[in-house]
Amino acid sequence: MGAKTALLAYADGDVASALREAGEPVAEGTAALIAKVFPCWGMESTEGEVLGESTYPPEGLTYAASFPGVDLVCDRRLMFDRPSELLAHLLETAAGRRVILHAMHSVSDWLAFAVWEDGRLCRSLSLSPDGGIVENIGDPFPFETPYWAGDRPVEFDPDWDEEPYALPFHPLELGNEALRAFFGFLLEGRPLPEDVDPDEVPLLGFRLFADSNEPSS
Repeated sequence: MGAKTALLAYADGDVASALREAGEPVAEGTAALIAKVFPCWGMESTEGEVLGESTYPPEGLTYAASFPGVDLVCDRRLMFDRPSELLAHLLETAAGRRVILHAMHSVSDWLAFAVWEDGRLCRSLSLSPDGGIVENIGDPFPFETPYWAGDRPVEFDPDWDEEPYALPFHPLELGNEALRAFFGFLLEGRPLPEDVDPDEVPLLGFRLFADSNEPSS
């Protein structure tokens, strides 16, 4: 599994429905979104990318889109070991909308996600086989149930020197299900007919720099 994400969303309702009807991002609204998420940074536009290829942008790049019903921002600076510690201004930017944070990294099998409703943290989870469960706040979502119940164990691999996998399930498998539940799409696995095709959702590209007068090299 090689999926990686660093994704923040502000939603008015069902994200999947909004993404199916997304069309082209609103350029002015997207630039305003970036300015709120990354205040004190200058920005310049660069080539965009589709959602399926931009959930974990290269260092120095930000992909984002403002659509009717949902705003998306993909940036590595949005990865938090403890999602509950999301910066205050990122929650204030929501202005009452639902906030969804999803981050995972295939190299360390790390997953973190969190959801806020009206500024209140409803669920936050962060775990990896090496770090264990770093954060587990709120009631699990229904899509999590089979994982915590032990119905999705990691198959034993002889290369592990007879040590079982350190968690009762693979974080990236749960992370993929979380993507479907929150956003309506998968990065790995067989999509369902009703799933959003992330390669049909365009995002705009930006380079951010600390000095608003001179882009960094």
